[in-house]
Amino acid sequence: MQILPFRTTEEVLQRANASKYGLAAAVFTRDLDKAMHTVRRLRAGTVWVNCYDTFDASIPFGGYKCSGFGRELGEYGLSNYTEIKSVSLFHK
Repeated sequence: MQILPFRTTEEVLQRANASKYGLAAAVFTRDLDKAMHTVRRLRAGTVWVNCYDTFDASIPFGGYKCSGFGRELGEYGLSNYTEIKSVSLFHK
């Protein structure tokens, strides 16, 4: 984890989103509104708030931009390993 000083939330968002990668990010704050505003604007596949590197098998994990090859874990992760087929059948 990298921790950098900043003056404004906008500065943080510009710096974080300028990367060609977007696997994960973390936001540490006591202000829940500010946290959710930041989470919505971060271009990262996983964002932790007031924690870091926690996983649950039911929650998809994967990156944005040049990070990763889709999602792992959870229902979305399983769909990466399946091939959906639709069949329409009329039988008398």
